[in-house]
Amino acid sequence: MKKVLIITYYWPPSGGAGVQRWLKFVKYFRDFGWEPVVYTPENPEAPAIDMSLEKDIPKGLTILKTKIWEPYSVYKRLAGIKPQEKIKTGFLSEKKKTSLVESISIKIRGNFFIPDARKFWIKPSLEFLTKYLKENPVDAIVSTGPPHSMHMIALGIKERLNIPWLADFRDPWTNIDFYEELKLSAKANIKHHQQEKSVLKTADAVSVISQTMATDFERLFKRQYEVISNGYDEEDQIGLSELGKDEKFSIAHIGSMNKARNPLALWKALAELISENKALHNDLEIKLVGPVDFSVKGYIEKYKLTKFISYLDYIPHNEIIKVQKKSRILLLIINNTPNAKMVVTGKLFEYIASGTPILCVGPEDGDAANILKETKSGLISGFDDIDKLKENILEYYDMFRGGNLEVKTEGVSKFSRKNLTKNIADLLSRIVK
Repeated sequence: MKKVLIITYYWPPSGGAGVQRWLKFVKYFRDFGWEPVVYTPENPEAPAIDMSLEKDIPKGLTILKTKIWEPYSVYKRLAGIKPQEKIKTGFLSEKKKTSLVESISIKIRGNFFIPDARKFWIKPSLEFLTKYLKENPVDAIVSTGPPHSMHMIALGIKERLNIPWLADFRDPWTNIDFYEELKLSAKANIKHHQQEKSVLKTADAVSVISQTMATDFERLFKRQYEVISNGYDEEDQIGLSELGKDEKFSIAHIGSMNKARNPLALWKALAELISENKALHNDLEIKLVGPVDFSVKGYIEKYKLTKFISYLDYIPHNEIIKVQKKSRILLLIINNTPNAKMVVTGKLFEYIASGTPILCVGPEDGDAANILKETKSGLISGFDDIDKLKENILEYYDMFRGGNLEVKTEGVSKFSRKNLTKNIADLLSRIVK
């Protein structure tokens, strides 16, 4: 059994999308000849707490933890945020417009906390892990980001100990959708790109979650990039077939809905449809599970859709998959940003595994759309194509009224977490000489 050290900021009981990918790889690693060791902060600023994820941690797993200092306590005092409140990711504000203090804090974050606010964990982690690895050798190391400070820790270990290293990117670095909102100086922008390039150049292997992301990284640094997507866990689906469907024509969105993910065309399309179709007006229900930006709620009110909306705060993952199964339609919104074609959200694969029809708003030639077409699991319309979106909604609604709202998916098993773990295990084996 070969050993691999995984450096990750997100780990249970932290909840949210950032935890899932490597928690599931760790869960199945032993099946493919790898014994994982996890290194993670003892006291992270977790976006949410989800105790249900702890069931996936393998028995006897070695988990190394050290304390991390993050500047969020200072930021919370300046911004008037209560100490117990969680920092929202992706510039999401649920209750108010961005304040002057928040704008200044964002500028400080982007220009002084490079690559991110976890930078203060790099040096102590490097010292701790160098000592640990000399006494407890491993065959390979993995860093997963964002936060990209995890890659900088692994880079330091690589330079000191020359252990084979896989850098895994769940999201881009300098081409992330909110990069421009960091208000970077020219000097800070150069430093971000330099650090990014040093990781791409030095790692023995680099994995990304979509083909377009791989192509984009090739623009930054020419090398081989391995595409290993996110996926779904077959074990999470056990027993869900017994759940009944919602009585209403329910459309559910799982996850945060920030400004970049505000489906303007959808709100307009729904407003027009319910004014034209009395039956739909009576049948419609929209479930938004997760934090919703202040600006999104404004558009919902503008189009007089508030009475159709159910807002649900963060709920545990084991409950989320039940919502996915019971809903009539699952809403997939791709971030309306320059890098939209490469966006493949982690929830897409759980959506597909649920067997619930998917309604997608995003690039019709993007990576997410290609997966939907390949698996025959949903309908897609462009960001501004209101007519196509209305057509897709009505197609699903007619099926609902006829009692045959379903999709017959194909080729889904390649996205199972266990099959994907085999792919990542094979990749690790290739870089271990």
